[in-house]
Amino acid sequence: MMTNIISEFKEIPTTCISDAMNGLNNLDSSVKPLKENYKIAGRAFTVKIPVGENLAVLIAIREAKPGNILVIDAKGDTYRAIAGDFIVGMAKTLELGGIVVDGVIRDIMGIKQLDFPVFCKGTTVAASSKHDQGEINVPISCGGTTIYPGDLIVGDVDGVVVIPQNNEEEILRKSIDKFNKDQKRAESISGNPDKVRKYLADLV
Repeated sequence: MMTNIISEFKEIPTTCISDAMNGLNNLDSSVKPLKENYKIAGRAFTVKIPVGENLAVLIAIREAKPGNILVIDAKGDTYRAIAGDFIVGMAKTLELGGIVVDGVIRDIMGIKQLDFPVFCKGTTVAASSKHDQGEINVPISCGGTTIYPGDLIVGDVDGVVVIPQNNEEEILRKSIDKFNKDQKRAESISGNPDKVRKYLADLV
């Protein structure tokens, strides 16, 4: 069931998932994919790092399971990168599902060539240090949202949402219902001016 539910969430736009949670549990809109086509879905492997440090990121890559999404609490720092193409390349080699960070990366061209999904606030030139180990697999705040180890992370071009483990099946059902309803409504009025006018008139 766990693998199946991840696959199902990956097929649903984050907008519908967000609607199913009443617009809550979204990361800050500044956290975006490096490429518009990136879509991620997987269990959060959480990382908490002091500003300017990234040793815990390396430890997390070593300890995470294939398919896990590294979700990194970098305190929103945009001066020092949490990773470059070498570190991201290791995450890809060990078949992690992606990286989400409320911080920045560097070596952007190399990372884009890896074609490994990274969601971040942007890029910088400065590297992090490796003096403080930080923490892994602990509750964190990333992009203004609380995330627990094992929460389900879904991201696409519109942003990143966090699905709490205790009600993910209910949220999946609501997300599918929302997606189907949106599709049906769009198809019913698409290209038909009279139906569009009626829809707009019925709003009030």
